[in-house]
Amino acid sequence: MIIDPTITRIGQGVELHHHQGQREAARDLFAQIWDDIGGEEGDPLHVCVLAHAMADVQDDVHEELMWDLRALAAADLVTDERVAQAGVTLSVAGLYPSLHLNVSECYRKLGDLGRAREHLRQARAKIGALGDDEYGLLIKGGLERLAEQLDDAT
Repeated sequence: MIIDPTITRIGQGVELHHHQGQREAARDLFAQIWDDIGGEEGDPLHVCVLAHAMADVQDDVHEELMWDLRALAAADLVTDERVAQAGVTLSVAGLYPSLHLNVSECYRKLGDLGRAREHLRQARAKIGALGDDEYGLLIKGGLERLAEQLDDAT
């Protein structure tokens, strides 16, 4: 299977951040890739995956939310055919639970519990697209934790 080189580069940035603790280096790499793909005008799959990763390395929750919303908007333009062509194992539907989870978490941090609950609801509505593999269980666990936090915030 051919793996898209841009997706591979994004994966290297995720590796820098999550496994090597180099948040700033990851942010710099993501910024370079963002320029290389043409920003929001780039391939929607690249925009979605990159913005989703870029959100995770932001220091300000407003910036994080902006990147998460970019990722969510770009996902609406991605096709299953494009995802398969890039060598990504998830379907487009499988992207949404994580995207909505992250948006919901940002709104929770900002105190906008109504929007947080709405994105949690949307994530749960799409959860069937995920399997019971490591990734699916990670996202499902995140949704459960977020639901508890939102229940406690009432």
